[in-house]
Amino acid sequence: QVQLVESGGGLVQPGGSLRLSCAASGSSRSINAMGWYRQAPGKQRELVAEITSGGNTNYADSVRGRFTVSRDNAKNRVYLQMNSLKPEDTAVYYCNARKIVAGIEYDSWGQGTQVTVSS
Repeated sequence: QVQLVESGGGLVQPGGSLRLSCAASGSSRSINAMGWYRQAPGKQRELVAEITSGGNTNYADSVRGRFTVSRDNAKNRVYLQMNSLKPEDTAVYYCNARKIVAGIEYDSWGQGTQVTVSS
């Protein structure tokens, strides 16, 4: 079991920036991918960005060019730098860690951190 703790959410004006952080602990060895998902009210949870242990990244089209995901493997941390924020980025952001063991994927989730973009 991997425990994930997020930090860095808050209220920001449109066009502003925020940086989310997520720290992994517990059975955090051999995590294959870490990333961020978000869920807005009345909508399904969606992938925002993810990064593999090798540094390959994947972004949702809606955030590509504005958000940057990075990872510190030594510290088991993943970050999300969010720039040029828009009101539609408002959501609860969840940290995710994925391990693949014997071909089976295991997902762990953080408790979520609220990001609100509003003037």
